[in-house]
Amino acid sequence: MTEDTTVRLRAATAGDAEGVTRVFLASRAAALPGLLRVHSDEDTLAWITQVLLPGTTTWVAEGEPGEVLGFASLDGDVLDQLYLRPDSLRRGIGTLLLERVKEASRGKLSLYTFQRNSAARAFYERHGFVAVAYDDGSRNEEKEPDVLYRWAAAG
Repeated sequence: MTEDTTVRLRAATAGDAEGVTRVFLASRAAALPGLLRVHSDEDTLAWITQVLLPGTTTWVAEGEPGEVLGFASLDGDVLDQLYLRPDSLRRGIGTLLLERVKEASRGKLSLYTFQRNSAARAFYERHGFVAVAYDDGSRNEEKEPDVLYRWAAAG
């Protein structure tokens, strides 16, 4: 993995909703083929526009101005979302986003990811997250078994 120096992180704005939605949908489709789709693309855009962006602290990773390569959302002590465009993997962008979230956190974070998302699980484990609980999928809309991870700053 090499760090991409052409990437800029910035606070997300309402104008990023479509780009964030595209990244969210493309990332999930690529990482989790066969994942139950419980919302239409239009409903996903509405959720990102009306709930995610106004209700969390969200950053986008930009290549060219306006080109959303990835995003991360922090909701209290929860890393609520972290997604990258499939063609933006292994460029250090996820690490940049995660470092920004850690800096903005109160020194501890938790997150859920699907158990079968081995790439995401390996990424979080490389960055100091520890699996603390496994669920059968009854807690999420997709009914997909997931895992709860926690991280705490050293010291």
